[in-house]
Amino acid sequence: MIIGLDVGGTHTDIVLVGDNGLLRKIKVPTDTAALFKTVLSGIEKITENIPPEKIRHAVLSTTLTTNAIVQNKLPPVGMIISGGPGLDPVLFQTNPHYFTISGSIDHSGREIEPIETTQVEDIARHLKSDGIRHVGVVGKFSARNPSHELQISEILTPHFDKIFLGHRISGHLNFPRRIHTAFLNASVYPIHKEFFEAVKASLHQKGLSIPIYILKADGGTMRFDASIDFPGQSILSGPSASVMGSVAFAPADKEIIVMDIGGSTTDMAVLIKQTPLLCPLGIEIGPYKTLIRALNSHSIGIGGDSVVRLEGTALKIGPDRMGRALAYGGPVLTPTDALFVLGKGEGGDREKSVQGLTPIAQKMGLSVEAAAFEIFDLACQDILTAAREMIGRINGKPVYTIKEVLENYQIMPRHIMVIGGPAPYFAEHMEQISEFTALKVPQWSVANAIGTALSRTTCEMTLFADTQKGIAMAPEEAFSKSIPASFTKKDALEMGHDLLRQKALQNGADMNDLDVDVLEELEFNMVRGFRFTGKNIRVKLQIKPGLIHNYKMITDKISAL
Repeated sequence: MIIGLDVGGTHTDIVLVGDNGLLRKIKVPTDTAALFKTVLSGIEKITENIPPEKIRHAVLSTTLTTNAIVQNKLPPVGMIISGGPGLDPVLFQTNPHYFTISGSIDHSGREIEPIETTQVEDIARHLKSDGIRHVGVVGKFSARNPSHELQISEILTPHFDKIFLGHRISGHLNFPRRIHTAFLNASVYPIHKEFFEAVKASLHQKGLSIPIYILKADGGTMRFDASIDFPGQSILSGPSASVMGSVAFAPADKEIIVMDIGGSTTDMAVLIKQTPLLCPLGIEIGPYKTLIRALNSHSIGIGGDSVVRLEGTALKIGPDRMGRALAYGGPVLTPTDALFVLGKGEGGDREKSVQGLTPIAQKMGLSVEAAAFEIFDLACQDILTAAREMIGRINGKPVYTIKEVLENYQIMPRHIMVIGGPAPYFAEHMEQISEFTALKVPQWSVANAIGTALSRTTCEMTLFADTQKGIAMAPEEAFSKSIPASFTKKDALEMGHDLLRQKALQNGADMNDLDVDVLEELEFNMVRGFRFTGKNIRVKLQIKPGLIHNYKMITDKISAL
């Protein structure tokens, strides 16, 4: 048996799946101020009267870090950037506590200018006096030589709770994206750490000593313990759960838009014949472009608990959320309240929704029911507009799936799959007002948690080899090894395969799910003074995202329910 747990901004969905399909499902309200209580409540209910030895492992997904970014509620962090020749790092400033320092390394890994330690020490004192506890450190070519980042880290470590180094976060050479990646890892760290500690404490109190994994943005999983050092991997964990929860149930011959309408956000993605699209460079969320490998998804600040307001004569929904709907005891009017007024809500107090909507209805010159329909219709229209814009953006670039790049391919989806609590109501209305046909996802209310439970472990690694220097290195893995001058691209691929398999197994992968894919293999001759001096080789490999090898046996039984 596998526990799938999806922590959303409003509800936490938990399922227990096994060879006989969906064994149990529950929803509990998410209390972000008391995550331990939320998670423990769900774990206790889903495992009631189940012998602990029967549970194989648990997989978790969360929208907590995504929501913090979308709602601009990131805690303050420090950033220390070492640039060098080329564009000024000031151009990529992420936040107020952003400092550029002297010291640089060139593209080959050679030191051009040393770090001034007194400069770093002064910055450390300034950050500490401002109450900063977490810092990102990025050097322009640290993926080729991390010595400057390591030196800065050594100075900072005694004074701060957590330091995130650019070369450990990503081995790619895209400097602006590596800055954003380190910044988001540092920013979401305290949010993710609180979630991590709540889950660990909940399972411990329940007496469950089982492996725990977290769903990453690329639709794969990693060991929960390891995620503390890479908290940015949890960004878009929730949206990837939506995608993976739809993959097994989507038609094998159609292009589908997946829409997960949650409490704080609506997350969208596209499937081409059951295959998710991929962001080839990394997550783009808000103003941040990162190197965090991810499924191609898009989140907007419209959900069931988004604030509804009247600005002049115009209705506006979101992007902020101030709590649950009025019907559930919350403080402000939401689209969920509109559903209650229309007779489509469950388990709450319709009268509170009516009372909250009455002032706006009067200003609009409408009945309460008519105003509720306007709110519901606007939410659907805004989501559909965002979906069409997403399609336009995807078609403006080469289309990448998790399997291949589709050259000159234009997606034209004509079907949507809506999941989440209010899915049936939104799907029905969207079909009526758009060009899309709505398809049903089995167990739509907990599809995220099912996708979370059934996702397999993924990882990637990049290996650089320089035969002139006689070294092969994978900075993200803290790996380096001497190589002979005769080292070839074939040797690099073999070394990369071995490193990737080791990494996957350390991250908890099943031997049956090690589907290795070569993403990049490049080889350049190095010439100086018209003389060949060696080869520069780079290979990038991944364990391909997907569902566990026996998922079909489980999902067929879920579909038959």
